[in-house]
Amino acid sequence: MIELDTVLIKVASRCNINCSYCYIYNLGDTGWASMPNQISDETVQAIARALGQLTRIQCRPFAVVLHGGEPLLLGAQRLRRLIHLIRSKLPPETSLSLQTNGILLSDELLDLFSETRTTVSVSLDGPRHVHDRSRVGHTGQGTFDKVLQGIERLRRHRDANFLFSGLLAVIDPESDPDVVYRFFKELDPPSVDFLYRDGNHSRLPDGKSSLQSTEYGQWLAKLLDIYLADAHPIRIRFLDDLIKLMLGGAGTKDGVGLTSYGLLIIDTDGTITKNDTLKSAYDGADRFGQKWSVHTHALSEVLSAPEFAEYHAMQRPTSQVCLSCPELRVCGGGMTLHRWRDDNGFDNPSVYCADQKLLIGHTRKYLPVT
Repeated sequence: MIELDTVLIKVASRCNINCSYCYIYNLGDTGWASMPNQISDETVQAIARALGQLTRIQCRPFAVVLHGGEPLLLGAQRLRRLIHLIRSKLPPETSLSLQTNGILLSDELLDLFSETRTTVSVSLDGPRHVHDRSRVGHTGQGTFDKVLQGIERLRRHRDANFLFSGLLAVIDPESDPDVVYRFFKELDPPSVDFLYRDGNHSRLPDGKSSLQSTEYGQWLAKLLDIYLADAHPIRIRFLDDLIKLMLGGAGTKDGVGLTSYGLLIIDTDGTITKNDTLKSAYDGADRFGQKWSVHTHALSEVLSAPEFAEYHAMQRPTSQVCLSCPELRVCGGGMTLHRWRDDNGFDNPSVYCADQKLLIGHTRKYLPVT
């Protein structure tokens, strides 16, 4: 059995905003439309049982992430029941976290998360003119002010040092890295995790003009210069991981390095799926051939299946371009979804290959020659 590292629970399949780059709603997948709007109490009970059973089989702990859509749409009362039930089935040291756009954060919810030791990460792309370019409401209105209000509420909470785990920012290559960094530095979050925009060889990510272009690599290289010049920098996990890997260490997340992670998604109806970012490749790319559900299958059964082993192996690249690349141990071939091409599947280097090479080469200038 492949061990589970993270299980991501979709507690709501809809969202209160409409980000233009969202892989769930705006990149071609339609799976969300057939899902219940919110997870049912029956499905929550089935998930809790399944997670409890797995803890008795798998010795190594795994993390649980509450996700959506927007998970806070479930409401305080139902989130309370869900979190308490899941907590009752897991060891107390289990990492439980929630990813939110921050708009619906309330003191009641923050008290609940403090009580249940649930950390919170908020999506924020940068200052207003950067954030509101993509992260908008369903009628096109900007969301920056409401997100900032949620973050400030989180920062004011008496347990903020535990609760606030960091920010998630999607890169806008047209923005100024210095302006973005200074904005985040002033906000002083525990960390910022910068992400590439989703896309692939057949549908290039927004802001990338060709497979050979390096708009994102140049943006990140400038960010690295600013980061390393700061005597008291904020934590940027992507850059930290890259530097650690280049010094012989290990990364902490999928997308760089050669560590493979056991990841499962549980949808609002209890269906068990692959990494949901695969939705951006083609409609249904995150679905297993086998119809697995927490209502009818044990997680250990899924983790032991050949189809799960095939999915797990997809994290590592198969393209000869990657396998012969001297930077493979650092780059890792990038995220699986970024390798897709309609005519040959995932057997390609990342659509961000040129960007990664530029950034790695630029980073090496700062490191001792070995």
